Amino acid sequence: MAGERQARVADRIRVVLAERLEKGLRDPRLGFVTITDVKVTGDLQHASVFYTVMGDEALRADTAAALKSATGLLRTEVGKHLNTRLTPSLEFILDAIPENADHISALLREARERDADVARLATGASYAGEANPYLDDDEDEDEDDEDADDDVEDAADDAAVAESDNENA
Repeated sequence: MAGERQARVADRIRVVLAERLEKGLRDPRLGFVTITDVKVTGDLQHASVFYTVMGDEALRADTAAALKSATGLLRTEVGKHLNTRLTPSLEFILDAIPENADHISALLREARERDADVARLATGASYAGEANPYLDDDEDEDEDDEDADDDVEDAADDAAVAESDNENA
């Protein structure tokens, strides 16, 4: 029950803040901000707002300062649109999703390059021994099995000859 209400309040806060930031604040330091997620505590008194900023590190720092100075105004805006007894305090946290995605993308690119290098090396490679060393062993075993079968048949024939000699004698 409480989890559903937290999710609804968090989603509503995300929408209200996104709409307000879309309208714009009167702060030139504010860059292109995207609200990625909002987490609300169980008692609905604190909201952590995760955001991303397009641009370099200086623009991110300026945007963080602009959001920090506009926290009161944004909290008032959230309070107007929420139907809760208390308006949650807002904490803006820079989301590291784009940096993590870039890092993972670089790792995948490096893995593909290494795989291509291994494939390139494998094209001119030859076997250290025979192409299939187990194939000859299997054939030898088949021949040994045939020899063993022949030995059994020979022994049976010898036994039959011996019995017929005993009957004749």
